[in-house]
Amino acid sequence: MALSFAGNLSLCLGLMLGSWAVHAMSRTLPEASAEQKFEQWIGEHGRTYADSEEKGNRFEIFVDNLRFIEDSNHAGNRTFKLGLNAFSDLTVEEFLAIHTGLSLPPVHRNHPWTMPFSFMHANVTDVPDSIDWVEKGAVNAIKDQGQCGCCWAFSTIATVESITQIKIGNLPELSEQQLVDCTSGNNGCNGGWMDTAFEYIIQNGGITSETNYSYRATDGTCNTVAASSIVATITGYEDVPTNNEGELLKAVAMQPVSIALDASGQEFQSYSSGIFNGNCGTLMTHAVAIVGYGSTEDGTKYWKIRNSWGETWGEAGYMRIQRDFGQPEGLCGLAMHPSYPIM
Repeated sequence: MALSFAGNLSLCLGLMLGSWAVHAMSRTLPEASAEQKFEQWIGEHGRTYADSEEKGNRFEIFVDNLRFIEDSNHAGNRTFKLGLNAFSDLTVEEFLAIHTGLSLPPVHRNHPWTMPFSFMHANVTDVPDSIDWVEKGAVNAIKDQGQCGCCWAFSTIATVESITQIKIGNLPELSEQQLVDCTSGNNGCNGGWMDTAFEYIIQNGGITSETNYSYRATDGTCNTVAASSIVATITGYEDVPTNNEGELLKAVAMQPVSIALDASGQEFQSYSSGIFNGNCGTLMTHAVAIVGYGSTEDGTKYWKIRNSWGETWGEAGYMRIQRDFGQPEGLCGLAMHPSYPIM
């Protein structure tokens, strides 16, 4: 029996409403899931917000980061995974402004403690296939620079701690805050450079411990009394020949090395595991320490870097990043400005 005009209209409206309901459900279910993940994330990281408006804004950023993470992980052609971490409610711009802090000097300055045409590891021939200075007990636990742009201080301290352990068998926990407060030529939480920090340690006759001069994640006035209580010393530092991963390998085979790299991408911010080979350039924004290298079972070579963003980022605070990238500067420019302390 044929339907009346009213019946046809009713049927059409019913189909349209049914279709709308399905689409609405497909929109609200992911939203609900995102809200649940956001609340769980807030609890895990102890995050608080000033008011509902700020929380709403942070939720929108969180959802953008969550979608980016899920889209990347579902791409299926990556050697690394992304994940939520302590920075998942920050935009890339906010993240870089707060949690990095590398400032390259306008020109390379030569001082008595560095010989730019000398590289003490140049003749190293016995380079192992892999090395992990963490496993060798020459690297302290992961630290967190917090909301202070002093990655340069953490990179410097990491390599000074390591060379101290390698040379004398004692692994001290040294003071990043002393470098933040006392290093002339760097700008504390507003950025700095590792070689300038090495120079300060030499001029000061050494550096004190974290216990004597604790980290506060803010700029302060130099505590000269604490800074004079020396715990570790270095006699110099050297720059690894630039844009040469082969020479960098020789140096890391002997000791951890401070490096600069480009951490400006959203993939870097949300890195969770695997061998990173994501999008990045040579915009030097961040400083870390290379604490080892190796290769996977399928032959993929990597550097192991120690970061200063706490243990929720990366592989419990570490990253494996592709080695022998195919460009002289290395992936993310990691071979452009390596240096290390001498003891």
